[in-house]
Amino acid sequence: MIISQTPLRVSFVGGGSDLPAFYRQEGGAVLSVAIDKYVYVNVNRKFDSGTRVAYSRTEEVDSVEQIQHPIVRATMGYLGIRGGVEITTIADIPSKGTGLGSSSTFTVGLLHALNAFRGQYVSKAKLGADSCLIEIELCGAPIGKQDQYAAAFGGLNLIEFHPDESVSVTPLICPRDFIVSIEKQVLMFYTGITRSASDILVRQSAGIERAAEKRKALRRMVELTYQLRDELQRWNLDAFGEILHENWLLKKSLAEEITNDAIDGWYRRALQAGAKGGKLLGAGAGGFLMFFAPPDRHDAIKVALGELQHIPVKFDFAGSRIVHYQPTSELTQ
Repeated sequence: MIISQTPLRVSFVGGGSDLPAFYRQEGGAVLSVAIDKYVYVNVNRKFDSGTRVAYSRTEEVDSVEQIQHPIVRATMGYLGIRGGVEITTIADIPSKGTGLGSSSTFTVGLLHALNAFRGQYVSKAKLGADSCLIEIELCGAPIGKQDQYAAAFGGLNLIEFHPDESVSVTPLICPRDFIVSIEKQVLMFYTGITRSASDILVRQSAGIERAAEKRKALRRMVELTYQLRDELQRWNLDAFGEILHENWLLKKSLAEEITNDAIDGWYRRALQAGAKGGKLLGAGAGGFLMFFAPPDRHDAIKVALGELQHIPVKFDFAGSRIVHYQPTSELTQ
């Protein structure tokens, strides 16, 4: 039996610049952090040559081609696994449409567990690259590349997306007490609204290709990514909230569907209660709201957003890992 544990992520600035419609021409950059909310993937030998997959539904099939879950089917095909496995998954929080990169986190965790099941080590860089290949190339998902690398590497990173399709992951080196001070000022709330990120990203990508003002907004978001990187490397949090706020205003301009009256109302109330800045995580239209605020304003913000569920988080610096490894005999092909 193999169990992988892979973190979800919070993207602070630069989201959207990891879409190919932008980075292939101009290069993109995101500053994000992995958090202590996880997707667990359990892979076990099956007594026969079939495949059993359990997620929100359960599939039991004779061949890989019969698997309905597109990521499982593509990953097993990519790794050349023909059957003889049981795959189950659980998550700490809702696993779809929450803006925390859950689909890519699952892909990274599945790849990690299946590689371990085959007795093969895989690096974090390869986990990120292979997850992108599976989701974007094999499954045709209209998504970017930030989530896969954030989940694979863990930590607080500048992730850069180059026109030649390569990706660079640079950890921000900061003292532990400075990292803790960032953690203590991050507040997250679940809106209870889930949505299809793919639909929003398709329209966002089309807008980037057609509209010069949307490309200009993304250029500024990339500038803000490097600006926040520089501030954090100087151990300065004074501009954090202001940068988040400007990034959110720019993000809203990328597509009409990114926000709505309810989200704007929650955001406004949080600012009035003392938040320095924030954003809606992920593609938009639902999921989690994240704010940056002094700890002494947290209670007031929680009261102001009383109808939303507050989710405490800490940062994760390990990335995807195998937390249980019990080798079995040679994998059934």
